[in-house]
Amino acid sequence: MLKKIAIFISCLIALPEIAGAATCSRINLTKCLDSACAINISGNPAARCQYCGTSDAGTPSTAMRSIGAGASSKNTISAKELKSAPTDPGERYAWATEKCLNIVQNCTTEDVDEAYDPLIEKSCTAAGLAQDMASLQKKSATNKKTESTCTNEITVCITDDKKCSSDYSKCKEDSAFDGFFATCSTQSSGCTSFLNAARETISLTRKNTLSNASANIDAIVNAHKKSREQKLSSINSGCKNNSDFDKCVESVCKNNTLDNCENGKAIANALCEFYKTACTRIK
Repeated sequence: MLKKIAIFISCLIALPEIAGAATCSRINLTKCLDSACAINISGNPAARCQYCGTSDAGTPSTAMRSIGAGASSKNTISAKELKSAPTDPGERYAWATEKCLNIVQNCTTEDVDEAYDPLIEKSCTAAGLAQDMASLQKKSATNKKTESTCTNEITVCITDDKKCSSDYSKCKEDSAFDGFFATCSTQSSGCTSFLNAARETISLTRKNTLSNASANIDAIVNAHKKSREQKLSSINSGCKNNSDFDKCVESVCKNNTLDNCENGKAIANALCEFYKTACTRIK
């Protein structure tokens, strides 16, 4: 008896899950979307592509425009609502999706993607377009690129620390630059017509950057060289006629003796002897 009660309770607990497991009817969803996207499809296989795919497929024929998916069905968009549907294919598809998700319960945008995108793709193929939906959207986005945006996009890629680096120090050799440019230009879709201009601009920037870096290094080296030469000249001048030695003795006598070396300079001479030693070693 207890075992039967336990089984009964288990069933009751499972009921909400069963009730909440309602699935999307993709048949009805397709029928609904067709009411906006497949008008006159029996006479025009490219209809889905033209209405809800891409404007590249051409404009739908105005002749015999009728809803090919049963206008009287409860799972379709009404003829009245269709009068206000967008004419742009992308906007129309988004509009139809919103309408049909309200009409056909338990469906999601994922259901739309999986159920209807392949139908649009087939329709586009029928229209002579082999692109899939992703490439069509990508094309729409990349068509807006300019020479400037392409150059900037490739520059950001090529000056990455793993490639040329911001100072182009890793692209001193032309072969390294060529390899990284090829990689970055491939990744920048929609820039094919701007690649030559982008390469010319980036190459000039690279040349100037490396040239300026070389000039800076030369300037630093020359500055150090000049400083050394000036110091050597000063030392040689001080060694001439023991002038630095004499100045040292004079300073020691003045600052370290009470009588300014009146009684002899032996100690001062000893303290300053290193000047004479140094002068014998400097050429």
